[in-house]
Amino acid sequence: MDHAEESHRPTHRMPLNAGDNGYGSAPGPGLSASVGGTETAPLLIPEPEPEPEQQWLPLSKEELEAAAGGPLWRRVRCYLVLLFWLAWVAMLATAIAIIVMSPRPVVIPLKWWQKTVFYELQPAPYMEAPQGLNVLCEQLPYLRSLGIGTLILQGLFSKEVSASNLTMAAQSSGTLPQIQHLLTESNKAGLKVMLDFCGLDLNGSHVSDTEQVEKRSLRFWLEQGVAGFVICDTDAAYSEKTLLEWRDVLMEFDGQEDEERIVVVKQTQHVLLPLNNSDQINRTLADVVMRPILPSSQHPLSAQEVADAIETHLQTKDEKIWPSWTVGGEASHDLKRLLLVLTMTLPGSPALQYDEDIDQTQDNGKERRSAVTLFTSLSHSRAREEALMYGSFTFLPFNTSSTNSSSSPNSTVSSPSSPTVLAFLRSWGCVHFLVLLNVGSEPHALDPAWAPTLPEAGVFVTSSGLDRLGSTSLYMLVLKPHEAIVIKLFEGGSYS
Repeated sequence: MDHAEESHRPTHRMPLNAGDNGYGSAPGPGLSASVGGTETAPLLIPEPEPEPEQQWLPLSKEELEAAAGGPLWRRVRCYLVLLFWLAWVAMLATAIAIIVMSPRPVVIPLKWWQKTVFYELQPAPYMEAPQGLNVLCEQLPYLRSLGIGTLILQGLFSKEVSASNLTMAAQSSGTLPQIQHLLTESNKAGLKVMLDFCGLDLNGSHVSDTEQVEKRSLRFWLEQGVAGFVICDTDAAYSEKTLLEWRDVLMEFDGQEDEERIVVVKQTQHVLLPLNNSDQINRTLADVVMRPILPSSQHPLSAQEVADAIETHLQTKDEKIWPSWTVGGEASHDLKRLLLVLTMTLPGSPALQYDEDIDQTQDNGKERRSAVTLFTSLSHSRAREEALMYGSFTFLPFNTSSTNSSSSPNSTVSSPSSPTVLAFLRSWGCVHFLVLLNVGSEPHALDPAWAPTLPEAGVFVTSSGLDRLGSTSLYMLVLKPHEAIVIKLFEGGSYS
């Protein structure tokens, strides 16, 4: 073939991607595998555009009313309302059943002399003052605010006074107007007043009509507003015959419950003497028996003697007559506040002797304010708590651990039951008050095994040092020397 023939032959050009697949990259997505369409087909296939999302719009008021008014929702609402009322009625019925079926202590109405706090004082020093009894009259509202309910006036009559001149003695001495003024002011302050006849020979008159004179004297003072009389178990008037006569006179003045007139007998012996030296004691003739906690002594009693006397009284129960506890004997000054806590928490009506620490006319500074605070705390707690007013009483045998002062303050060593540490429980229903008394001079920690049925937790009501506040655990409690503590337990125990 010559050169001219070769020039007229058609010329074929190979595409760039022709040949073996190993050359270059293999056809991929978006690339045409055919030879003829390589230059006209798009290199990338566009993704389809997403459809616009559907937008949810809240229902209009008209649409909501239309949906809620349907028969289905009406039935649902009726069922829900019915279910609510059925549940409410069921809960109310259950609560009523629990209240009705729960055991409750029987409430025994108390008379005024069973709820009062007696306060013994001698008006003679006030009478000798330039202003007379006006100084005492000014203190009456203050004494009432402390929680005192009844004043027992002592020493108004000399020991030589008898039934025949019981009234004339007051008239001749010029003290009668002052006493009458005191009675009037006491009534205004809400205080009752009793006259103390202890040691007076009311039956020793030589007048033939002693009985009638005595009755006239009693009537005279009752007409002045006196709430009753106090005698001792060693007086001649402490006899069945005399007390029966007094009872007849007192009944003449009995009106409403708060106006009942009473007779209080002071017990001076370890055991109350029987009437007429008989084996039986007619306990209905005396309304209250005032008992001393400590025996009389020529010297202040030791801590051990005080603890023994307290323990003896705590373990002696006499439910036939209403008691009124007074300190009686003399103890060291360190035990003064402990004995106050004890007197105010025992069953019965506390009888407290004149205390200069709470006298408004005395200026004892911090000591007086502290004594007033403790006195008020005890009297108000007793007035508002049924357990302290008329709850049951349970003496608790006590086990403690003595704090070893020679070792770490937190270490304790076991010791036998200490006779100088005492405890009792006052209970009313499921409410319990625990009273702890450390008469000794050493601190004591409570043994956890002492009373396992008692709740561990409680809250301080008051203490003799006024330095106990808030909640406490019995297992962590350490009694200070000469300390008394009142704790309200959180849960009910088995001592009710």
